[in-house]
Amino acid sequence: MSEKPWGGRFSEETSKFLEEFSESVSFDKVLAPYEIKASIEYAKALKKAGVLSENECEIIINGLKDLEKEISEGKFVFKTEYEDVHMNIERALFEKIGDVAYKLHTGRSRNEQVVTDLRLYLIDKVSKLKKGLKNLLLATIEKAEEYFGIIMPGFTHLQHAQPVLFSHWLMAYFFMFKNHFHRLEDYEKRLKECPLGSSAFAGCGFPIDRHELAKALGFEKPIANSVFAVSTRDFLLELLFVLSLIMLDLSRWCEEVVVWSSQEFSFVELPDSLCTGSSIMPQKKNPDPAELIRGKSSVAVGNLNRLMLLVKALPLSYNRDLQEDKPPVFEALKDTINSVKMMVLLVQGIKLKTENIEKWISAGYLLATEVADYLVLKGIPFRKAHHITGEIVLYAEKNRKRLEELTIEEFKSFAKEIEEDIYEWLKPEHAISRRELFGGTGFNSVKKQINTAKEFINGLEL
Repeated sequence: MSEKPWGGRFSEETSKFLEEFSESVSFDKVLAPYEIKASIEYAKALKKAGVLSENECEIIINGLKDLEKEISEGKFVFKTEYEDVHMNIERALFEKIGDVAYKLHTGRSRNEQVVTDLRLYLIDKVSKLKKGLKNLLLATIEKAEEYFGIIMPGFTHLQHAQPVLFSHWLMAYFFMFKNHFHRLEDYEKRLKECPLGSSAFAGCGFPIDRHELAKALGFEKPIANSVFAVSTRDFLLELLFVLSLIMLDLSRWCEEVVVWSSQEFSFVELPDSLCTGSSIMPQKKNPDPAELIRGKSSVAVGNLNRLMLLVKALPLSYNRDLQEDKPPVFEALKDTINSVKMMVLLVQGIKLKTENIEKWISAGYLLATEVADYLVLKGIPFRKAHHITGEIVLYAEKNRKRLEELTIEEFKSFAKEIEEDIYEWLKPEHAISRRELFGGTGFNSVKKQINTAKEFINGLEL
């Protein structure tokens, strides 16, 4: 047999530079364990279809298991002259068991092999990512409980806005990443469809049982159209989109870690073990992990665009362009899994500087909205109450006073309806306690959020 599987059609040797230019084994070799797994089950399907004898099937499977052992032990040598992971394993199997190895490719194409291997690989990686997200969700709950009751300034436009429980702010990230967890669960429904048996694109020419083959490999069902099976990269695009969303939300969280750990904010402190210093400035303590996660988010988003452009206007069915689909997915997956793991460490290690946070609660007129609401309950329409409160804040600013430092006479000069009970409204705890509605920052409301989150985590089976 010619060294190249298509050699019978060609009268010239393949260009050595073309071999180097077109090889993919340098990156698709990570699919080798899944290539072995799929090949073992395909051999069984060929035996059942009458293509392989029982003895031939046994020889092939034993040979594949030997190769699997070599791969797991790092002894298998991948060679670029055999292009990809599929041909490397086929050639190695031939060298181990002889010509019977070439019967394994009966009715099978690399077009279907690669998407089968990819889907099996992604099933494992998505499961790992879900476990990472579970750990992040759990760390978030634990940190919210650790600092429950701490009141901090909430922000809009990165300006101090209203008082809020730190735990409430933190639980916003819990619900963000809970949604990402659900997105992965939903994605798995489409991922767990088996392409094997589609051959090059028209379907296998031998009577293999695709439903049984899919089940044996751990898929839910076979893909219903063979052209679609080998052509689609939707399952990669969808995953890259979810990875991009995860990384974008991690970048938002990390931006707050970076800002809050600055001297200007000084809301939080990170452990020394998760920071680095400067090569020239001895005093520096830099939040590098948060900055790196923030930076890596651009890789996931960039790779999503890279893959979208790869498939744009690509005709059916298989085209060699699709060889380039794997590097962006592999890179984004690795970055996302590692970034989630790093974020767990950051959340677990972060400490609040409560004394610095507390001093900002009475500064910045965080309770101005409370004054407006107070006036509303005294019968003043909200828009008018808003205007009056704005005048009070302006007056306090000019006189360098906090709202609670204004006398009752000063308050009454703006609205005669204001009475001594206004000072109760100028306590941050009062503002928090007024927001006990579902999803609000009230003490009991946030406790309910945390308890609901615990129930979710306890119900996960991973």
